[in-house]
Amino acid sequence: MKRTEVLDKILKSYESYYDIKMPEATEGLLTAECTFHVHSEKYVLMKKAQLWSADSHEHVYVFSISNLTKELYEQCRDIAYEKGMGLIDPKPGHMYTYITALFICDECTKDALRALRHCHIHKNFQFSLLGWMDFHTALVDVNQEKIYTNGSGRDNAKFLKRIFHVTKTKKGR
Repeated sequence: MKRTEVLDKILKSYESYYDIKMPEATEGLLTAECTFHVHSEKYVLMKKAQLWSADSHEHVYVFSISNLTKELYEQCRDIAYEKGMGLIDPKPGHMYTYITALFICDECTKDALRALRHCHIHKNFQFSLLGWMDFHTALVDVNQEKIYTNGSGRDNAKFLKRIFHVTKTKKGR
């Protein structure tokens, strides 16, 4: 498979539940932004008697790069983090937000792979009373047909594995 085919397959699988935005060509390395929002609540007899409510969000930033180096990885990671943190509104009812940087590449250097697998960014908002943010990373190595993630991105590996029916996955940690 080629990178463009992999990107199309991933975006097609996301389009059922996520809002997909293709950035303008001037935005550089970012290929696609996918957002997902869920609001859950529990009430008794009528909606005015609400017991609790929770909002969950996920922002996926897809990068398609031919050769992923550590410098490119760090640049893309920072783009995803800044854009994702700008969208978080920690208020009562906010449960969690996942920010995911998803890389599709033909080749990846060992330094970039090491940085991706050891990435750990987590933020609590007011001691988790207003929710938390967790940063996930995932990499699809097209040439080697392997999927790599950081420790908190294991669910992304399962998702990508189902898309591509890949039997070889490498989890962080």
